Amino acid sequence: DVQLQASGGGLVQAGGSLRLSCAVSGITFDDYAMSWIRQVPGKEREVVSCTSKSDGSTDYAESVEGRFTISADNRKNTVTLQMDSLKPEDTAVYYCNVRRRFTPTFNYWGQGTLVTVSS
Repeated sequence: DVQLQASGGGLVQAGGSLRLSCAVSGITFDDYAMSWIRQVPGKEREVVSCTSKSDGSTDYAESVEGRFTISADNRKNTVTLQMDSLKPEDTAVYYCNVRRRFTPTFNYWGQGTLVTVSS
């Protein structure tokens, strides 16, 4: 079974940093994408960042470009989101996700981790 275990949320002051990690298990191939997606109550989900397991390419939402860094440790099967220069508007529940192109059923989520940025 595919399992994702997220950790690392918390409370931080504006301008501070947090690191989120997601341990991925149960996947035996490399052709998938790993993402961090955040959700604020009453708002649409936002894909914050994603990376390809196979080629390491990355992408970022405009709202976090230059402040957040996604990285994958293939040996440990973890995906990390380093969040710097945090802003109050970054406050959300953050979820890690894995999905595979053209395979809608391959779409797995970790439990959410709350990030709260105080002003």
